[in-house]
Amino acid sequence: MRNKVKELRKARGLRQEDVAKLLGVTRQTINAIENDKYDPTLALGMKLARLLEVPVEELFTLEG
Repeated sequence: MRNKVKELRKARGLRQEDVAKLLGVTRQTINAIENDKYDPTLALGMKLARLLEVPVEELFTLEG
């Protein structure tokens, strides 16, 4: 699964640490999501989308 987390986070002037704190996860989790090394749970994906003010479908896309 691909995502636009890094792009949208930077556009909003947020650091990985900021996003992690707001969502109650570690910075390493945000880093892994941004680098396509970890697919978040549905709940975390929805929280990320809400935080970044985009629909989940715009934030995450399935490959293949």
